Order: sequence, then structure tokens, then C-alpha cells
Amino acid sequence: MRSREYGPDLTPPWKRQQPAPEVAAERDLVVEDAATGYCGAVVRCERTAEGFTVTLEDRFGRHRVFPLVPRGFLLEGRVVTLVRPAAAAPAAGPARTASGSVAVPGARARVARESRIYVEGRHDAELVERVWGDDLRIEGVVVEYLEGVDDLPAIVAGFAPGPGRRLGVLVDHLLPGTKEHRIAARVTGASVLVVGHPYVDVWQAVKPSSVGIPGWPEVPRGEVWKEGVCRRLGWPVDPPAAWRRILASVDSYRDLDPALLGRVEELIDFVTQPD
Repeated sequence: MRSREYGPDLTPPWKRQQPAPEVAAERDLVVEDAATGYCGAVVRCERTAEGFTVTLEDRFGRHRVFPLVPRGFLLEGRVVTLVRPAAAAPAAGPARTASGSVAVPGARARVARESRIYVEGRHDAELVERVWGDDLRIEGVVVEYLEGVDDLPAIVAGFAPGPGRRLGVLVDHLLPGTKEHRIAARVTGASVLVVGHPYVDVWQAVKPSSVGIPGWPEVPRGEVWKEGVCRRLGWPVDPPAAWRRILASVDSYRDLDPALLGRVEELIDFVTQPD
């Protein structure tokens, strides 16, 4: 019968090679290569086509690269196995909302303010909610949509803005000389702020790189803009489906153009500041 003290190859226990202790190859650790006697301080560990290696620097500043193999080095005269150092833990920091604000874990939505933010359409409202939703709930700000700005003067009059009851409005394509610009001038006042972005539609406020397209195409006047965009991008001419695709590509403020970011932040500040 084979003795339990012997391994399968019948090597006696006093001749078996014991595993060497593992030591992390931290920078500046001084070791000696067991095969060549080269002594130096660890400079770096990296992955190569042949496997992981360690670079040592001797006292003359010369570098040599060695494979990370079992029992390959001596540390203070003892045989050791160098291993890659553990990856550094990511720096701890406060969690952020999609808008980049500091998140408030466990915060409950505030009771809605009398002040409101109006946006032009449902897509605008959904985009604002996706990026600023957490912030708006903490601030108690409700966002509603208008379905166009033609009736904005009557809507503002019905809202009856005043102290403690402010109204912020986000308008598409707010450029000097446009119909939207003239309407905005009629309603702007101490308790009403109308801001806008230069885009034909809020779709264009999403960065093309986030959507995975080279850019937003030009659509001739007289053609329905959203349908024209779908045609030129090779998408099915289905604006609701196209919008779902665009909205799904937005994870945070980084996916939006600064021209929209600044205007929404301006509106939130306006409706939340004390009178």
C-alpha cells in the first residue's frame, strides 16, 4: 500500500516544493529575480501578449521586464511569488442625479409649490423629467406642457402669476423675429420668465453622438420636420417610436446640448428662489 505521506508521484514530503508566499508587486518594492539575480524596485505591472509582467528598476535607473511566475523572485532572501496589486478602489464621493446635482438618498418629494414650469410639448416634458426629475421632486416643482405657444398669453393670464406663484416657460425655437419671440415678449414679467432654445424641436437638444447618428439632418421648410428626420436617418416614419429611441439614449445631462441645459437650470432657479 502507498503511504499517505507520499504523493501520487511517490515524492517524499521532505522533498516536495512548498508553495511560496504571494506578495503584491506594489510600486517601489525591492525584489531580486531568482533566475538572473537582477535586483531592482518595482516600477509597474502590466498585461502583455505573453501574460502579466513586472518592470524592475535597478540603482542605475535601468529597467528590465520579468514575467510574473510562481517562485520567481526573492524578497529579503526568501522565495516569493509576485502577484498583481489589487486595483485601487474608486474614490468615494457623493452620488449624483442625472442632472449632475448631489443626490439626497431617501429624500421624499416636497409638497408641490404654487410655482410651475411649462414646456411646449410632451416630448419636452419627458426629457426634462428624465434628467431633472429627482431635482424637481425635491424642490416641489411640477412641470406641465402646453401643446404649443399660440395660447400662451391666455394660459399665463389664467395661471395668475404673482409673489410666491411664479411661472417659468420653456419654448422651442425662440429666436429674434419669430412668432415665439413675439409671444414671449408679451407675457414676460416679474413673475414670469420665458426662455428657449434655438432648435426646431427638442429632439435636436439630444447630442447626435448619444443617439448614435452623425448629426441631425436638415429638413426643408414645408415638410413635417419629425417625419423628415426619420426619412433622412433611415428610420421608419414613426415619430412616436423615433422619440422613444431618442429618449432611451439619454442617461444624464451629458447627453444634452448645453443650450438646453442652461435654460432648464435657469427656470428651476427662477421658480424656486424666494420673492
